[in-house]
Amino acid sequence: MSSTPDSSGRLGGKVIIVTGAGSGIGKATTELFRAEGATVIAADLKGADHQADAGREEDIVRLVEMATQEHGALHGFFANAGISGGLASIFEQSVEDWNEILRVNLIGPFLAIKHAAPVIKAQGGGSIICTASVAGLRSGAGGPAYSASKAGVISLVKSAAQQLATSNVRVNAICPGLIETGMTEFVYERARAKGVEDRLGHLNPLRRGGVPGEIAQAALFLASDESSYVNGHALVVDGGLSSSHPFNRQDFGRTAI
Repeated sequence: MSSTPDSSGRLGGKVIIVTGAGSGIGKATTELFRAEGATVIAADLKGADHQADAGREEDIVRLVEMATQEHGALHGFFANAGISGGLASIFEQSVEDWNEILRVNLIGPFLAIKHAAPVIKAQGGGSIICTASVAGLRSGAGGPAYSASKAGVISLVKSAAQQLATSNVRVNAICPGLIETGMTEFVYERARAKGVEDRLGHLNPLRRGGVPGEIAQAALFLASDESSYVNGHALVVDGGLSSSHPFNRQDFGRTAI
């Protein structure tokens, strides 16, 4: 269930919705936010306090109403839910694949902003955070539909920040690099099976992959008043991968033209 409000901590007294909270980054962030004093409405298709489909408008409306009706306020929304869609090439994926990936990964954050921002604005302001990815910055970090959806999230937060000018509602994105979550489990399992786990993340200067808690710390900063002058920004948390152009060609599909 949602935690009891706590006036202490970096998020003391704040009410925040987190989607994709059943595992990985969302779960780690929910735990951290609660430890820092927030009341968190944790939502996911499974594994969280509240069942919700992040790409379904009725579910997002219900979560926002839950915040105001049960807790009297909404100070933040972490639109974190996402799906990978696999690594099939452009020539292998169907329109249905693209529709579903965009629905969850891009329309989901759009719905969060659309329905949460007016409520947050009405009570003086707050923070909306959307999970993007380094795959949205340049190719090579994900399948084409996934990458396009995350590039869309980066553009969305910039547009939303402008449209919410004077509202005191800040909208930012986080761009994780390789993080060990359910979404990347197959990558880690394949590397372990081949005995090359130590090569994961070797293209970034830290020479390792990240963990969900490291992304949760970035989300904590953006959700807190400490980031009060950060707006319309895509915060990259990738071990330095995107500071250069390292490239390890990956075959995302067998079909070529």
